[in-house]
Amino acid sequence: MRLFSISSASFLLVLLFSCSLVRGGRSRGLDREALQQQEADRVVGLPGQPPVSFRQYAGYVTVNESHGRALFYWFFEATHDVEKKPLLLWLNGGPGCSSIGYGAAEELGPFLMQKGVPELRFNQHSWNKEANLLFLESPVGVGFSYTNTSSDLQSLGDKITAEDSYIFLVNWLKRFPQFKSHDFYIAGESYAGHYVPQLSEKIFDENKRASKETYINFKGFMIGNALMDDDTDQTGMIDYAWDHAVISDRVYHDVKSNCDFSIEPATQACNNALNEYFAVYHIIDMYSLYAPVCTSITSTRKSFQIEGGWMDNCL
Repeated sequence: MRLFSISSASFLLVLLFSCSLVRGGRSRGLDREALQQQEADRVVGLPGQPPVSFRQYAGYVTVNESHGRALFYWFFEATHDVEKKPLLLWLNGGPGCSSIGYGAAEELGPFLMQKGVPELRFNQHSWNKEANLLFLESPVGVGFSYTNTSSDLQSLGDKITAEDSYIFLVNWLKRFPQFKSHDFYIAGESYAGHYVPQLSEKIFDENKRASKETYINFKGFMIGNALMDDDTDQTGMIDYAWDHAVISDRVYHDVKSNCDFSIEPATQACNNALNEYFAVYHIIDMYSLYAPVCTSITSTRKSFQIEGGWMDNCL
């Protein structure tokens, strides 16, 4: 057993890897090399982790041998019916946002942190209830993904991100061939509005000429709060805020009358209208409109008196 320390923007975990051989029906038919590679990545426990029955794996997949470029992944088998559930790849955006630190640890992964408690809790809404869930740190330089060639970091972009992610998938499925026949989907958020469709197109094009060994059983993709381009993104934000009664009719019409998001730079009248729009989000979480937001210790705190003391007001 070996110890592997991991830190990320939002959490610190220690992954314990087991070197025991895989047993059970899911390992039948796998060659010895695939078994050994999977067991090298097997995570058998996390500090403070609740007991679960599903397996999890984490590790690196090389996408460019000559440059020493490798992408880090964390994979959770489905909670039940592993052989029948689809395989889903999740990508966070940014660009530069960690899929481990955010997607896995704060959003749709099976384990969530608890403030002030050194224990993980099971996420009742984890997507691995419905899919075999694969998180990828992409491109290199994000999270734990790395390159041994510094110049790679100067040439990053959507194209190389899609190419590396495709190579990752081909090589990952060689390591986990039991999932090659599963329906495969890609999902993501924010700047993954670029990553997801471009990787999808790459897979679609490569599948036309792929061999049986490299063919990916791709079925579809999903994108949430997708960043497509400034015009679409900013127009959508304004329409969404007005539709959800976050901004007044006056602010909405001021923005619509003074802003053309397809033209840069914005006029002063447009900036003034946008300032009024953004001012609302000083008191409302724009990413979770209907959840209470507690003021931070560095901000002005509102309190009200109750019997026996004072209570902070969660805005």
